[in-house]
Amino acid sequence: MTSTILTVVAILIAVIAVLVAFTFFTARRVTKGFPPEGKFIDVDGDRVHYTDQGSGPAIVFVHGLCGNLRNFAYLELERLTQSHRVILIDRPGAGRSLRGDATPANVYAQARTIARCIEKLGLDKPVLVGHSLGGAIALAVGLNHPQVIRRLALIAPLTHAESTPPGAFNGLVLPSPLVRRLVSWTLAIPLSIISSRKAVEAVFAPEAMPQSFPFKGGGLLGLRPHVFYAASSDLVCAPQDLPDMERRYASMTVPVDVLYGKGDRILNYTRQGEALKQKLDRVNLRIVAGGHMLPVTQPGLTTDWVLGIAASELTPTQATALAG
Repeated sequence: MTSTILTVVAILIAVIAVLVAFTFFTARRVTKGFPPEGKFIDVDGDRVHYTDQGSGPAIVFVHGLCGNLRNFAYLELERLTQSHRVILIDRPGAGRSLRGDATPANVYAQARTIARCIEKLGLDKPVLVGHSLGGAIALAVGLNHPQVIRRLALIAPLTHAESTPPGAFNGLVLPSPLVRRLVSWTLAIPLSIISSRKAVEAVFAPEAMPQSFPFKGGGLLGLRPHVFYAASSDLVCAPQDLPDMERRYASMTVPVDVLYGKGDRILNYTRQGEALKQKLDRVNLRIVAGGHMLPVTQPGLTTDWVLGIAASELTPTQATALAG
């Protein structure tokens, strides 16, 4: 009996060792394949990676759950940078950014980090664009740090707590940090490789995922243990601040524009977009045909929408300078 137990334990240790080794080498290859594209800024224990292009009034982009700044690579960035300074941010723990061990993952904490980035970069009240979970974080910036931004432009934003997470993210529901760490270094990466295409296609539905998304859109950047750990932390912590935010929406002083796909299967435009407008009637809500990943699937429409919002916020002096 003792011999059998020892054999089982030995096999278990061997399997774990193989999973850890596979995770390590996969993460190493991904890291080498996607070197930093921009610069880094240290913010309260986090190391934040961002790209900074163009000149003029600033527009800051914040991505959603399991994303990174390359999710915005399909936008017409050249057209945006002709008239604006465009800053794309990897949220702490995502993309090439690192989240400090003591940094919380709740929405208010992430909003504070974005606000600090805006201040440290010396930006003069940018338009803040947030997609999905990035939309909730942008809303929290508007509620808690309105002095650092001019306007919010939210794409398929999370605005209200959901009773259950979208099915595509069920594998991230790991409340225990210890279990989260163990899974991130053993099962997460192999299972992600096996099931990632199906999960990503569910996020894009009813629209198609571009074949270039794993590289151009940064999809492969998720195949690293610290990114899985951060994404799981984001999902588990997301509901903490939303009830308080819902109570405060009516007091929002920053102008808010929202773009939602009618066919979004991750976040319902009625429960999220229209519900926000009911609490804050001044919200400019636009519903279009499409799904959750509008910056990727409808880059021209999304670019036009962002530029229209940014142009509406120009001062007469800025407008004259851009026209000249």
